[in-house]
Amino acid sequence: MTRDEVTQAVVESRLARKLTWQQLADAIGKPVVWTTAALLGQHPITPADATTLAGMLGLTEDALPILSAVPMRGALPTAVPTDPTIYRLYEVLQVYGPALKEVLHEQFGDGIMSAINFGITMERREHPGGDRVVITLDGKYLTYEWPSG
Repeated sequence: MTRDEVTQAVVESRLARKLTWQQLADAIGKPVVWTTAALLGQHPITPADATTLAGMLGLTEDALPILSAVPMRGALPTAVPTDPTIYRLYEVLQVYGPALKEVLHEQFGDGIMSAINFGITMERREHPGGDRVVITLDGKYLTYEWPSG
């Protein structure tokens, strides 16, 4: 099986079995956004967790090594996303990315936010004008280190 085939099997089986991403995450004790990204092929899943999830999803044993393999990350089908939800997140970074970069450098110095030592949460917040989506990116700050001399 290929990673794309495993991902397709995950999506189809989750829908057929009426499982939520949250139920799958709870089964392995991991955050829902991380678990969803992992099952969509963006993170390796430990063999024990892969076995648990494969059992819930009815996946065959040949899916296990693929679920546990280190993936090629950041694999969107196009350079500019066309899915409306993903495009709006891309748009947020187009509009606010330069400002976030400037403020990060002003407040932290010359460095970056890690996407490796990283957490992400998403929640719904009720609002009289329409419910809000709250996404929190929690990345370790890494200072650029330049050689002296």
